[in-house]
Amino acid sequence: MGETADDWPDRATRAWVGKQLAPGERIEGVRRLRGGWTSWMRRLDVSGPRGDRSLVLRSFVKPFYVRHAPGLLTREADVLRLLEGTGVPAARPVAVDAMGEHCDHPSLLMTLLPGEVRVDGAGAAERAGLLAGQLAAVHRVEVTDRTRPRDYEAWTAPDRVRVPEDTGRPLLWRRAIEAIRREPPAYEPCFLHRDFHPGNVLFTGQGPGTRISGVVDWVETSWGPADLDVAHCSTALALLHGVPAGTDFAGRYAAAGGRPVASGADHLYWRLLDALAHAPEAEKVATPWRELGRADLTPGLLTERLENYVECLLDQFG
Repeated sequence: MGETADDWPDRATRAWVGKQLAPGERIEGVRRLRGGWTSWMRRLDVSGPRGDRSLVLRSFVKPFYVRHAPGLLTREADVLRLLEGTGVPAARPVAVDAMGEHCDHPSLLMTLLPGEVRVDGAGAAERAGLLAGQLAAVHRVEVTDRTRPRDYEAWTAPDRVRVPEDTGRPLLWRRAIEAIRREPPAYEPCFLHRDFHPGNVLFTGQGPGTRISGVVDWVETSWGPADLDVAHCSTALALLHGVPAGTDFAGRYAAAGGRPVASGADHLYWRLLDALAHAPEAEKVATPWRELGRADLTPGLLTERLENYVECLLDQFG
């Protein structure tokens, strides 16, 4: 497996990783992993006396994420330790340099999970059912006062929503914004992934044998309403596969034994709180999806799907 400067960003990081390996182990190959946009993701293939293994190196390089890396990477490492033994398929942390004291960029080293991200249309409905079951399992993770993650943070607010400049439906956006101009509904809190969507889930197998093999990207893990995770995955499915895929997910989650979610205007609040956070540039979240082969997800299509999804939510729950 070839190694390039793009695959391996700096010598300091390589030296730090080397110190985390067992005696006699060495890095044989480095490969960039596709599917993410907040950080560099690298697969490191390692050989040694006890056999071969692979690790994943996550490094924050964008200024915003570098500033917040101490909290984000420390949280992810803590969560990965918490998830060991829960049945949720997550990586195991190996080492973390959250401050970037030893690496050129703040980094987390962890084990490699099997499987791949799948965002194509074939089998999307079957995968949505698996996603619902996995999310229900995430919400059953038990925590103590010591291991409970931080309270959730909203990713938008009525006065922060940015309406697409070229929208032909300004009244639709006004209705949606007014629907979240209220106090958050009461809720029973639980453990949240907080960024659960098809791009953060790995699959193995084909057809009836398709299984979830891993859930990744735990930097936003929070304590809050199950509705928020359901809403986030619903928005992503609507953008990826069309509005019905997004509107159907809450029902799939309930059928999979998920926690009770809100109803009526309360449920609408959580769904719109997530959907409106994707405006005006819904295509930003689709950048890694296009990298994985979804060239059809043009900015125009994504904006149209987001508007149609918002309209459908208002009609269904407003």
